[in-house]
Amino acid sequence: MRIAVTGSIATDHLMVFPGRFSDQLIPDQLAHVSLSFLVDALEVRRGGVAANIAFGLGRLGLDPLLVGAVGADFAEYEVWLKEHGVDTGAVHVSAERGTARFMCITDEDANQIAAFYAGAMQEARDIDLAHALYGRPRPDLVLVGPNDPEAMLRHTRECRDLGLPFAADPSQQLARLDGPQVRELVDGARWLFTNEYEAALLLERAGWDRDDVLARVGAWITTLGGEGVRVDRAGHDPLVVDAVPDAPVTDPTGVGDAFRAGFLAALSHRLPLPAAARLGCVVASAALSTVGSQAYPLDRQHLLTTAERSYGSAAAEELAPALHALSAPHATNTLDTLNGLDGTP
Repeated sequence: MRIAVTGSIATDHLMVFPGRFSDQLIPDQLAHVSLSFLVDALEVRRGGVAANIAFGLGRLGLDPLLVGAVGADFAEYEVWLKEHGVDTGAVHVSAERGTARFMCITDEDANQIAAFYAGAMQEARDIDLAHALYGRPRPDLVLVGPNDPEAMLRHTRECRDLGLPFAADPSQQLARLDGPQVRELVDGARWLFTNEYEAALLLERAGWDRDDVLARVGAWITTLGGEGVRVDRAGHDPLVVDAVPDAPVTDPTGVGDAFRAGFLAALSHRLPLPAAARLGCVVASAALSTVGSQAYPLDRQHLLTTAERSYGSAAAEELAPALHALSAPHATNTLDTLNGLDGTP
């Protein structure tokens, strides 16, 4: 199964403040906030939803095609993705803007102050999907992930025009979209991905109820954090799969992207929906226990052991074919910190 993943490609600048933001805020001065935080740590890590998902798919042996816009500073990141099984031939390189950046400070209570610089991502709206796919194997699925809103709408329309099955994953961009835009992105999707909060926001923005959505999509996959995942389809009872129990929680960044990679990898091996949801949860648990959205280990035996412990031996055996590619050279475990940019020598 060939999957094209469209959406954001970015670097994450993660900082830690050894105190509480609330201690620095003066209630009667909130209209005139001017603060600077001296941070103890800086890590620069590879990120972006589309790149994270493509990375997971590549690690699982699917040779995904990444479609997005970056700056000239993408060269090192591109090498990393290629080494981990991602086809970057359809990535647009801007001549004027840098790769998108997510900048976040976290305090000791896990509160966060963040900013996102779109940069070259603004040019994703200029990517013609038919041109990007020219001369390449036709994808069996196009995932339309969070991106420049106009790019998301364009790629969805192009999928319909080209007769390409697509998955809708609007994610955090739901906050930027109005009702007609949400409805256009969702209508006709084979798969719709949201988390629980995004599911409620989607219904509010679209002016639909749950049955309205299910009448327009093949299946709606809602991640539920520590409660696992729910898959809804019209005419079927909801399928609920529990999360991996007692999974160590180190960093939630990119966990949903890892779930999507595992879920889609299972589907590519024609595994049934319950198995796909289980593999998504198993891969997500690996990401949850690791700092960085592209640093999680994917060891075949460890994943099978996790699946057996969580869902039973029969479930683990069912997942084994989808993990066969983990013996490939690009599946080795390495950290994704960008050398020289994380505050270390």
